[in-house]
Amino acid sequence: MSQYPTGPAGSDTAGPLDGVRVVELAGIGPGPFAAMLLADLGADVVRVDRPGRSPLGGDPAHDVTNRNKRSVLVDLKSPEGPRTVRALAARAEILVEGYRPGVAERLGVGPEACLADNPALVYGRMTGWGQRGPLASRAGHDIGYIATAGNLSMIGAPDGPPVVPVNLLGDYAGGSLYLTTGVLAALLTARATGRGQVVDAAIVDGAAHLTTMFWGMLAEGTWQDARGRNLLDGGCPHYGVYETADGGWMAVGALEPQFYAEFVALLGLAGEVLPDRADPRNWPKLRALFTARFKTADRARWTAVFEGTDACVAPVLSLHEAAGHRHLAARGTYTEAYGITQPAPAPRFSHTPGTLRLPPAVPGAHTLDVARDWDLPELLKDHCSWNC
Repeated sequence: MSQYPTGPAGSDTAGPLDGVRVVELAGIGPGPFAAMLLADLGADVVRVDRPGRSPLGGDPAHDVTNRNKRSVLVDLKSPEGPRTVRALAARAEILVEGYRPGVAERLGVGPEACLADNPALVYGRMTGWGQRGPLASRAGHDIGYIATAGNLSMIGAPDGPPVVPVNLLGDYAGGSLYLTTGVLAALLTARATGRGQVVDAAIVDGAAHLTTMFWGMLAEGTWQDARGRNLLDGGCPHYGVYETADGGWMAVGALEPQFYAEFVALLGLAGEVLPDRADPRNWPKLRALFTARFKTADRARWTAVFEGTDACVAPVLSLHEAAGHRHLAARGTYTEAYGITQPAPAPRFSHTPGTLRLPPAVPGAHTLDVARDWDLPELLKDHCSWNC
């Protein structure tokens, strides 16, 4: 496993967002992950933590979504707290928060108050349901958001329940990535016009947006609005997973004719007359044939058979196995940094690569440094009230 470039903030290896100041109001899930993306790409992200327990309740030194950030402690319920946060926002280009609608306003750090001091500020809001709508004020989690947006109904076998894709699809794909895209787009506008704005990133919106291609396929009649019956949802026998003799799994994605021909040949079925794969009525028979073949050998054997071919077949790896895979190791996709195995920054840049400059931020650990670097002596008052 490779060692990813590390070093102190301001090192020679500066990412594409070097010089961008970001304030993150501490939360959990998609907001912190979005701020991590900005930090990985070189932004100076200051996370505003509240005194007391970590939001996740675990050891903050192992929360890698807080890598590359600096943390200050501010009590937003104290008289000075909101003023301190607004002072931070006045020195930043981006602010990210993940409270329920109205909470930031009640705390005195909503967009109206922050934009009054900094009209060019990009104010990013990360929620599940969005800032408006009948459910805006309701609690929720990833599973409910993707259920409502239609994503969850698409995943799983036709004769079984929907399969929960951990919280990758809603929180991170539909949430963090859309928030990050939104605040960076708004930053370009703010730099060109001097006018900031609010970015309302709702997980339900992002998750629904991810299904765009399938709405087109529904319109042309090439997609059924039912899981496990389509080309890309496991219904197709040459796009799915198969169990091996030892209980492992192989993933098959042999969609194109030339890849399919190589797949069936390596599977040992080249000499057989196979049903036409283009007719979905033949899919059950093909699936039965493929299932029986994969059961004749263990995962290691099938991995060796398909390795280095264009059959589009791969073993289903665990997280630990993925970190040791030879291709990912060669690219440095996973790395060891600050004693923790973790994904390296992505995507790659030819001239301004992202780096792992700082370990996960322990709440309040950087208050003195941020007070100095951001010229914000107000932070020292809060710091002394908790530590002096």
